[in-house]
Amino acid sequence: MTDRTTPLPLICPHCDGFASAAVTLGGRDRHGHVRTIAAHCPACHGTGITRTRRTWEGARA
Repeated sequence: MTDRTTPLPLICPHCDGFASAAVTLGGRDRHGHVRTIAAHCPACHGTGITRTRRTWEGARA
């Protein structure tokens, strides 16, 4: 078997891949824009994927 495939990235079980969300703070600023902040998933740090399996680079079976 000469074909090597890279493993698919694992989707974060905490956020199901939706790593960031815009949360409204309520109200509007003086220009009329809605005030929002970005909330990131604490488990994957906003990437949407996790590495739960250990991968050994260059290891042979």
